[in-house]
Amino acid sequence: METRFLGKSGLKVSVLSFGTMTFGGSNFFEHMGKTQVDEAQRLIEICLEAGVNIFDTADVYSQGLSEEILGKALGRRRSEAIIATKAYGRMGQGPNDLGLSRYHLIRACEDSLRRLGTDYIDLYQVHGFDALTPLEETLRALDDLVRSGKVRYIGCSNYSAWHLMKALSVSERLGLERYVSQQVYYSLVARELEYELIPLGLDQGVGILVWSPLAFGFLTGKYRRGQPEPEGTRRATIGDIGTVSDVEKAYDIVEALDEIARNRGVTVAQVALNWLLRQPGITSVIIGARNEQQLKDNLSAANWELTSDELKQLHSVSAVPPIYPYWHQQKYGSDRIPQSLQ
Repeated sequence: METRFLGKSGLKVSVLSFGTMTFGGSNFFEHMGKTQVDEAQRLIEICLEAGVNIFDTADVYSQGLSEEILGKALGRRRSEAIIATKAYGRMGQGPNDLGLSRYHLIRACEDSLRRLGTDYIDLYQVHGFDALTPLEETLRALDDLVRSGKVRYIGCSNYSAWHLMKALSVSERLGLERYVSQQVYYSLVARELEYELIPLGLDQGVGILVWSPLAFGFLTGKYRRGQPEPEGTRRATIGDIGTVSDVEKAYDIVEALDEIARNRGVTVAQVALNWLLRQPGITSVIIGARNEQQLKDNLSAANWELTSDELKQLHSVSAVPPIYPYWHQQKYGSDRIPQSLQ
């Protein structure tokens, strides 16, 4: 499987990552999946054999169970894996059991290390932006974790462009570790990050890890216009979490995906994933799976490439109108903007 550098770092990661939100299955996350250690071990073995080297989790996934199961499932193969986990969400009832304060981050890291059964985390990511904690405090704490050897690289998730740019500026000004990656929501039905976050990543050398590339299951091919939604899916159980804003346009995209999939002899999900792998600035796309069949199908998305005509077709059906000031820049200043940033 192809590997790419993670931002400006010297770390290479596979173009497909494996997300473990389905591990555990407690509290809210029981709707995501209930994968336990034995099955998780088999899924991880399939990933490693296919060339996947990065595994993504978070402390809030099943309140730590996902991390525990990932650590146990990796076992002796820990050295073959890049573990990416996250901190920010509430992990207790105390006033300091959430957010990005030094107090919470260092404690959260220690807890994640214990649950994962390892003495270092390859990529430690903040799971959201904490507007109540100074960025200087958050980044100094992360810098200390790197210097102590408990963390090797740091990243952010779900930041807006100004949040990320401010964080990079603080790191540069104070000589602290900088975010090498941003983990963001991106799919054919949600291309908003093309306004600023992708151009920022390209300009500043911040790698992009994509979460929910199939829009919470909408782009798997299970959902079709005029047909009842399939039972037993996450969407049927808890509804949409905000991944699809324009349902009718989303169905247009699914129909275009289906046409390409039938012509190429692949699945709708593979086409949606392949499109993401061809977009500028994308480092790795995080896939999940409840079973081996889903996993093997998703992994196959990295084995072929959409043609330029197919890419144009998908770009056209999923295009989003430029908002201000981007329409103005494109109309009156396109000759001063690199093609990769337009």
